[in-house]
Amino acid sequence: MRGLVEALCSPRCAGRKPGTPGGLAARQEVLGAFRAAGLDAFEQEVPACGGANILATIPGDVDRWILVGAHFDHLGQIGRDVFWGADDNAAAVAVLVEVARGLTARRPSGRGVIIASFDGEEAPYFLTDSMGSELFARTPIVPLERIDLMLCMDLVGHSFGGEGLPGELRSSLFALGSERSVGTAEHLASLARAEGGVIVRPADAEVIPPLSDHAAFWKRKRPFVLLTAGRWRHYHTPSDTPEKLDYAKMAATARWLERFVRETCARPDGPFPFVDARRDSLTLGSLVEITSLLAATSADARSGLVYAKELLLACDAAGRLPDARQAEAAMLVSALESRLA
Repeated sequence: MRGLVEALCSPRCAGRKPGTPGGLAARQEVLGAFRAAGLDAFEQEVPACGGANILATIPGDVDRWILVGAHFDHLGQIGRDVFWGADDNAAAVAVLVEVARGLTARRPSGRGVIIASFDGEEAPYFLTDSMGSELFARTPIVPLERIDLMLCMDLVGHSFGGEGLPGELRSSLFALGSERSVGTAEHLASLARAEGGVIVRPADAEVIPPLSDHAAFWKRKRPFVLLTAGRWRHYHTPSDTPEKLDYAKMAATARWLERFVRETCARPDGPFPFVDARRDSLTLGSLVEITSLLAATSADARSGLVYAKELLLACDAAGRLPDARQAEAAMLVSALESRLA
């Protein structure tokens, strides 16, 4: 994984902006990595951004699919500064390739898997029709209704929080959106600590804006999960470089995700119905756990813990906060993210 991250963050790729020589070089790196992992990879051109998605399929026993994706583009060069994008999103591409390597070596039973590295996720294409993931959703390689779950990774390469904080905190990886399909939140919860080195903590998808490639699937009411460690102080700066990543956590994430994908492929309950409802209690439960880890040494964390518990008690039987209070959970998440960045 380190080798692929360093290649994607090299001067040759120069920040991986679509439609530039560096963007083309990055495409070739990803295509080569997919093929080295045993995939029969191909390009899906994205003319609006001058780039291409890199795609591959691992057929299953039935014509239904799980998609695992991570964008590979970044901001390129602005003036004299190169935006290397190690965490955003070379780390996730490296994890994606490791998951694909495991799945090709021993194919999952049940559903097939689509491996996708999208282009054109970053500005100026973000949340426009020019995004690679948006083009894929409009012109998918299999009927969209046969993709039972889209798993998206973004910003998964760094430890959560700074040096000296508890390992239980630093190994956190957040899963947003599991509540949006029947059975997925429960499945994810059963595996939250299944692999040493990473703890997967659920959160409702609406606690932050739709900041990655899952947005194209969400708006079409296809089930999705976003895996992320959140934004940190190096986000969208030239200092987002490979030596700052937590490669042990990335390896644990790859092991965890391969296991989750295998079990999701084998789920017997057919298509997973989309659930168009919040479950704020997932976010607040994770906030209670995190602030509890910090409460002994931080007055702010103690205040946050009291606030999170109070909001959790305000949720209804379905785990939803009153609409008038939803913004309070998002505010608490934002405050935590900024303190631990």
